[in-house]
Amino acid sequence: MSDDMIRAYGLTKVFNKSLVAVDHINFNVKEGEIFGFLGPNGAGKTTTIRMLSTLTRPTEGTATVGNYDVVKDDNEVRKLIGLVSEKIIMYDRLTAKENLWFFGKLYNIPKEVLNKRIDDLLELVQLSDWKDSQVGTFSSGMRQRMNVIRALLNMPEVLFLDEPTLGLDPQSSVEVREFVKKINRENKTTIILTTHMMVEADMICDRIGIIDHGKIVALDTSTNLKKLVSGADTTILGLEIANLTTNMIVPIQSLECVNSVSHDNSTHIKVHANGDEAFDTIIDTIRAEKGKINLVENLQPTLEDVFLHVTGREVRDNADQKIPLKRHRHLMSRRRVR
Repeated sequence: MSDDMIRAYGLTKVFNKSLVAVDHINFNVKEGEIFGFLGPNGAGKTTTIRMLSTLTRPTEGTATVGNYDVVKDDNEVRKLIGLVSEKIIMYDRLTAKENLWFFGKLYNIPKEVLNKRIDDLLELVQLSDWKDSQVGTFSSGMRQRMNVIRALLNMPEVLFLDEPTLGLDPQSSVEVREFVKKINRENKTTIILTTHMMVEADMICDRIGIIDHGKIVALDTSTNLKKLVSGADTTILGLEIANLTTNMIVPIQSLECVNSVSHDNSTHIKVHANGDEAFDTIIDTIRAEKGKINLVENLQPTLEDVFLHVTGREVRDNADQKIPLKRHRHLMSRRRVR
């Protein structure tokens, strides 16, 4: 008996006979696993979730949830799953308990069972003290926790989370991530989430499928994915250049050993390069352009670097917004250049 909770083979979705949203993807999700789909908006993450949760039919391929086919056995699949979409589905004028009671009755859960389940779920997310408060008075983090336990009322074996922290402030995002891990740990719930946030995928997912243009371009644990760009001939440098200019970046980009150059502010750049001589070549080029190098950091690869490595481009939220490069704390080496 397979321990896979979800299996997909050649799963494909085409809209309007020409737009390929999901392109013949194959993957499995193990029972009790937290599995993440990581990729930019429009990559096919949400469409995949919608097919697995029976909300839209595949154009080609097959998928099973708990050994039930998502097309042929859609009613059985729905009994096993809970879905949290990007939109928070709650009624502001109802209290926390009234909201959960309303949605619980849609599942025809008996009164005695539902009352206890509501109390247990509110306790699980530490909202028992607010059970008689209107949801409209809640913070964004509290509302999202309510949104998640709404999907747990039927005690699903599989929970789909579509961008669970989208639009939340940092503190609320941390709360939701911790809660997701708690659900998985205490209830053994299989969780599939979509995200375009590298940190989120890195922090909570057992395995990550990087999806781009409807295809899964890499799938493994975060540690193993990072090994894709940590070969002996790979160099990722973070440099602080006091007098950094665009004209200084151009000759660095033109070096044969350099794969990409990105920068987040007026003094810092990040360079991906290959070859044993890459470090010296880059430093010599900057100095030849009269660059004043204050700091050089040999960086550990991140999931952002993995995405760049497997797709040849950086992750983008949309067509014109680049995810900003951040300084990395985990360094292989750190050198002051004089």
